[in-house]
Amino acid sequence: MSSKSSKTDVAGQSAARDDLPETVTVGRVLRSHGVRGEVVVEVLSDVADRFARGSRLLGVRDGQPPLPLEVAASRAHKSGAVVRFDGCEDRERAEELRGLWLEVPRSQVPAAEPGTYYQYELLGCLCRVGGEELGRVAEVVEDGGGVLLIVEREGRRIPVPFVREFLREVDVAGARIELELPPGLVETCASRS
Repeated sequence: MSSKSSKTDVAGQSAARDDLPETVTVGRVLRSHGVRGEVVVEVLSDVADRFARGSRLLGVRDGQPPLPLEVAASRAHKSGAVVRFDGCEDRERAEELRGLWLEVPRSQVPAAEPGTYYQYELLGCLCRVGGEELGRVAEVVEDGGGVLLIVEREGRRIPVPFVREFLREVDVAGARIELELPPGLVETCASRS
């Protein structure tokens, strides 16, 4: 599974790296909808027309080759979309798509606006505090309180709020984040896995 394409807004610079994933997850098929081959999709993309008619996606499931899909029709549905793919005409076929991650080539993801980052760009970045290595971003978590970088090093996990006040520099092209953290934050929040 590739990384989500949701953007994170914080000051800094943005560019591409050679080690970024070739594809980016833009949605997930949750379940079938009705009897005409439609599925409910959890949308994980900021691109408004990502699921417009004619859009081409890859359906990905662990251990299986990617399944090329083309959107035949779509409409908004609660927090996601109801989508019908070409060749998917009944509920039985729609059920076969349940659980698929929907991806696009990274080249189809628009550049992030200045001061914003895609989650997949932050993954793997080396975090430093005062010139000392804190670890690498292993996970980006969005919760009701904002975005947290889960920084890992030698079995230690540290949740770091991704907020302007803690950031000195974000260089996704160089895969590094310079932080200025309040005294005691690392010791208080670190956990061993």
